[in-house]
Amino acid sequence: MTDHTSPREPSLWQALLPLLFLMVALGTSVYLFKDNSSYGGNQIALLLAAGIAAIIGMRNGLKWDEIQSAMSHGISLAGGAILILLAVGSLIGTWILSGTVPTLIDYGLSVMHPSYFYPATCFVCALVALAIGSSWTVAGTLGVSLMAVAQGLELSPAITAGAVISGAYFGDKMSPLSDTTNLAPAAAGSELFAHVRHMMWTTGPSIVLALIGFTIIGLTAPAVPATSPGFVDLSSQLHAQFALGPHLLIPLIIVLAMAIRRMPAYPTIFIGALVGGLFAIVFQPDQVARLAANADLSRPMAMLAGAWEAMINGFKLESGNTALDELVSRGGMAGMINTIWLIVCAMAFGAVMERAGLLERLIRSVLAAAKSTGSLIVATLATALGVNITCADQYLAIVLPGRIYRPEYARRGLDPVNLSRALEDAGTVTSPLVPWNTCGAFMAVTLGVQTVDYLPYALFNLINPVLAAAMAYFGFKILRLKPQAEVAHRSV
Repeated sequence: MTDHTSPREPSLWQALLPLLFLMVALGTSVYLFKDNSSYGGNQIALLLAAGIAAIIGMRNGLKWDEIQSAMSHGISLAGGAILILLAVGSLIGTWILSGTVPTLIDYGLSVMHPSYFYPATCFVCALVALAIGSSWTVAGTLGVSLMAVAQGLELSPAITAGAVISGAYFGDKMSPLSDTTNLAPAAAGSELFAHVRHMMWTTGPSIVLALIGFTIIGLTAPAVPATSPGFVDLSSQLHAQFALGPHLLIPLIIVLAMAIRRMPAYPTIFIGALVGGLFAIVFQPDQVARLAANADLSRPMAMLAGAWEAMINGFKLESGNTALDELVSRGGMAGMINTIWLIVCAMAFGAVMERAGLLERLIRSVLAAAKSTGSLIVATLATALGVNITCADQYLAIVLPGRIYRPEYARRGLDPVNLSRALEDAGTVTSPLVPWNTCGAFMAVTLGVQTVDYLPYALFNLINPVLAAAMAYFGFKILRLKPQAEVAHRSV
């Protein structure tokens, strides 16, 4: 017979202990391994912290089977993100091989000027993400190309990644097509379009300030000389290696069209990768045959092997031009494995924290200290950020605080749009700022820049929660529920 005895409630100290250990362990990992800490060190830190949380849970009455089941369930929640990561790896490989990314680089070099590249990058990514409702799709397609253009213009990869993420998350946050934009009002009990309208008060000024910031950075950055090494002949080198042309943008158009029609992200991106492989076989046969690297194969089989190789291990170029080789040698499912390892470990840690009741204990302590309306909203923002850190998933950062805080907002007579806006102001936009969060790990591996490097330049993602907290503190644009008597009178 299964024992349904409830575990003892953890103390606040017990709830804090795994987090304190994790902070020390992650710091030690960075100290020991520097930039390579995400290649195993951080994963071990997360598993050790999960072990401490498990010990506390068992000490309070949980059985190991319950903890293991929770970890398995937690990891399963990241299944969709893992599939998308693998698909993005394949898409990057085949789009470089097909000439799609090189064509975008060539066009970008011809029209983008270094002085306005950063705000233009943020603005373009914002528009596309608003249209398709997916920050991951924008980063994995348009973002990859813009990163390559920045490298060709000899601009900062970290600032460019920050601009891509800022624009992508603004569009994702404000698009009715976005899953998080639908999830937040569902968790809070508000209506979708009322939620979107209410977000404009915090999100609109945040993106304007971010664009101003990127403009200032671009105007004050050192000018790139037109004769700088690797810049003058980069376009000609691209033309020498690939047959470029506007027809190679069709895979990008197909992906954007599927995203606009709200086709799920994984099949959209994977189909985009397959289309890229087909375009590579048709338009870049010499590069495909070279990538196959098997003289015993017939020409048709070599074409298949080369496209397949790009999906597995990405595209590799050895042209003798170091700058060009580094620019286009990327992609492949294999390049995503380490990031998937990080996500699995992070989800296991978050699942143990939730099952052992440690996360809820921390949130209730925060709620008890939130006496005023402003402090309640600030507590919501802090909790969403905390769940992004502990549970490593933006969906949990929206659902868990929404579930816990919703009755309190209703008790205080606050319109649920206040809660849904706060959930997105912190739960959605801070997710790419946490290195082991699914979003942070995805952006780092997709854009090729470590999370800690692009974090200071993800201006929108930094400004939005701070502005939301300031507005809450001053009581600006906080909606209250109408008295039931007034609602009944108006309905007559």
